[in-house]
Amino acid sequence: MKENKIERIKQQILKSEANFSQYAAKSSDAIRLQEEEKDIRLEYERDIDRIIHSHSYTRYIDKTQVYSHLQNDNISRRITHVQFVSRAARTIARALGLNEDLCEAISLGHDVGHVPFGHFGESILNEISLRRTGLCFAHNLNSVRVFKDIEKRGHGSNLTLQVLDGIMCHNGEMVKSKYTPRKKDVEEVLREYEACRKDAKQIAKLIPMTMEGCVVRISDIIGYIGKDIDDARKLDVFDIDTIPKSVRTTLGITNDEIMHNIIMDVVTESYDKPYIQMSDRVYEQVQKLKSFNYENIYDKAMESKEKNNVRNMFEKLYDMYVIALEKEDKSNSVYTVFLKNMSLPYLQNASNDEKVIDFIASMTDNYLQRQFEQYI
Repeated sequence: MKENKIERIKQQILKSEANFSQYAAKSSDAIRLQEEEKDIRLEYERDIDRIIHSHSYTRYIDKTQVYSHLQNDNISRRITHVQFVSRAARTIARALGLNEDLCEAISLGHDVGHVPFGHFGESILNEISLRRTGLCFAHNLNSVRVFKDIEKRGHGSNLTLQVLDGIMCHNGEMVKSKYTPRKKDVEEVLREYEACRKDAKQIAKLIPMTMEGCVVRISDIIGYIGKDIDDARKLDVFDIDTIPKSVRTTLGITNDEIMHNIIMDVVTESYDKPYIQMSDRVYEQVQKLKSFNYENIYDKAMESKEKNNVRNMFEKLYDMYVIALEKEDKSNSVYTVFLKNMSLPYLQNASNDEKVIDFIASMTDNYLQRQFEQYI
């Protein structure tokens, strides 16, 4: 009796999808790598819950967005960016009749693979990974690995294929004016994932399998390009008048203006279309602003001395953890914090190098520093 009532309630909820666009991903389309029992939540709702309850989601709070080592509570951390991406994606999805739950799930999970100290830390771990394993390390691929192979003590979260694919294909740094989804099955998504791990150049070729994945891809840049300017202005990094006049006129100069203008452009250009796109005018100014941000913000976010210190922490801790694994030093943090409760399949299938990379990648900025102080 109870099961029948729950099923009736769920069918009532499903009726809301009848108003979706013909291009939207429906709950009935959802694919999981492992079958499991259903409950009252729709498939992508379940993924949202699994993501926000994950350990990796919690650690967003102390992972670098752009600026590290700042005693300023008004400067963005990774969690801020993720929320901005989610809001932009859901706003676009609602206007276009797409699946907001799928957009939210991809948005909230897309950056869990980021390592301590942002993109610079990622570049260091990539160098180490290439040297030690022959595989490239990229945060989008690591986000997939986290939910596929590391969360739930190494069993994985069993997210839907549509969410995993959207996470893998999210990179807003590789901005395009137009995204047209490409149909895929499980084998194709896993093949792309492995191909990208072996050759980083393949990442630039990734295209999401759903319209919602395309929305998040474009929302990724919407979620950081203006907010990073706001943060830089709080720190007096540059004069606002140095932003190109065409950018200021078309997009604005504050985060809310920039987000609003790009979102409105995407909605009007993509309405009732089987693709997501920006107008040529807005795309051109987004590219100009992105170049401006690299020159005035990202390339100057860390001084050489700080970069050397961060690199030293990564390299020294990595070597120390590998030695601890080789000597089976069960008192070391790689055992007591990371491997202690991991599943047997994870322990058997991951090499020592993969275990150390997974451990370091999972750390927050402060925890990496504390580990360095404790051991080195």
